[in-house]
Amino acid sequence: MNVYLNKKIALRIANGHPWIFNNEIDKITGQVTEGGIADVFYADGSFAGKGYVNTKSQITVRLLTRKKEEINDTFFLNRIQEAWQYRQKTGYTENCRLVFGEADYLPALIIDKFNDYFVLQTLSLGMDAWKPAIVKALETIFNPKGIYERNDVPVRELEGLQQQKGFLSQPFDTTITIRENGLQFYVDVKNGQKTGYFLDQQDNRRAIEHIAKGADVLGAFTYTGTFEIHAAHYGAKSVLGIDISENAVEQANKNAALNGLDKICRFEAVNAFDVLKSWAKDGRQYDMVMLDPPAFTKSRENINKAVTGYKEINLRGMKLIKNGGFLVTSSCTNLVSPGLFLETIEAAAKDARKKIRQVTFKAQASDHPIIWGMENTNYLKFLIVEVSDK
Repeated sequence: MNVYLNKKIALRIANGHPWIFNNEIDKITGQVTEGGIADVFYADGSFAGKGYVNTKSQITVRLLTRKKEEINDTFFLNRIQEAWQYRQKTGYTENCRLVFGEADYLPALIIDKFNDYFVLQTLSLGMDAWKPAIVKALETIFNPKGIYERNDVPVRELEGLQQQKGFLSQPFDTTITIRENGLQFYVDVKNGQKTGYFLDQQDNRRAIEHIAKGADVLGAFTYTGTFEIHAAHYGAKSVLGIDISENAVEQANKNAALNGLDKICRFEAVNAFDVLKSWAKDGRQYDMVMLDPPAFTKSRENINKAVTGYKEINLRGMKLIKNGGFLVTSSCTNLVSPGLFLETIEAAAKDARKKIRQVTFKAQASDHPIIWGMENTNYLKFLIVEVSDK
C-alpha cells in the first residue's frame, strides 16, 4: 500500500509532524488495509516515511518513521525501550508517562507507569492493531505486575473503534498506591479519570511548597486531592478542596487520611462555579486559591467559550484571595495556547481590579516531553501569581 501526497501539503509534514490529513493525499495505490502500514511519498516521488492508514479518519495517515525500516514487533519494542531510556535519563522512573504519543514517535499511544503497573490507551485504529506487540514489549522490558487498558474514551469512535477497558495481563487489584514527592496516593486505574491519575502535574505540585506554608488554602476542581494534600504536607494551616464529583471527593478524603493530613485537609462535593461566586460575595478570603479545571473544549469551534470559562473562574478565584496572596491556576486545553492563557489571566485580573505578579509559569512534567511544532504536545499551562489590591 502506497500513499502519495499532494504537491500542496502543510509544511509541518516535512518539518516532522506525523499527521497527514485526507485533503493532503493525492492517491493511495495497492490494496487498502484499514489500520495497515503504508509507504508514504511526496508528490515528487521521494520517500516521506511509513505510517498506518485509516481512510475513515480525518487523520488518514499517522507516520511512525521517516526511515525505510520494517514496522514489526521489534520496532515497537525498540521505541518503547527508547522512551524508557529517556525517562531514566530525566529522572522519571517510579511513576511516569512512559509513552506520550507523538512526542515519543508513537502516535496515538499513551502508556502510564504506576510503579509495577501499566495503563495503556491505543487511541487510533492503526495503533490498536499493534496492541499485542505493545503488551509483549512491556512484558519483555519490565516484567510488570499488571497491565490494564483504558480505551473507554470517545475519541476511539472517530477511528471506528469501540470503547473498552479491561485487563491485558492476569487480573490484579485495580486500586494501587503510588508515592509522589514524599506522599502516598491511591490510584484507581479501572474507574479513575483518564488512566487513573494525573502524572503531568507531579513537578508543579512541588512548586507550591513555600507559598503554602502557614496558609489558608482553597482548591477547586480538586479531583482526588493531590494539590491540596501537597499544600497540607508543605505546612498549610487549613485546606479545603472542592469538586463536583462525590466519588472524587471520597477518594480525596481517603488520600488525606492515608497521609495523616485529614485534620488539616478536607474535601466537599459542590459545584465550583456556583460556590466561588457566592463565597466571594460572602467575603470569604484565602491566602492561596488553586484552580485545576478539566479541559473546557476539545474542538477549535469552542475556543472562545473555553477562554470565557477560564477567565470567569480565575476572576472569581482572585476575588477570594487576601491582599498579597497567591493564585495557582492551570489549563490542560491544548487548543488554548500558552500566550492566550496568560492573556486570559491578565484580563481576569483587570476585571477583578487586582494586580498580579508572576511567580512561575510552567508546562507539564518532562516525562510528557514537548516537541516544537507539535502543538498537541505542549498542552498544560501552570501559573502561580501573587495577587494584590490596586
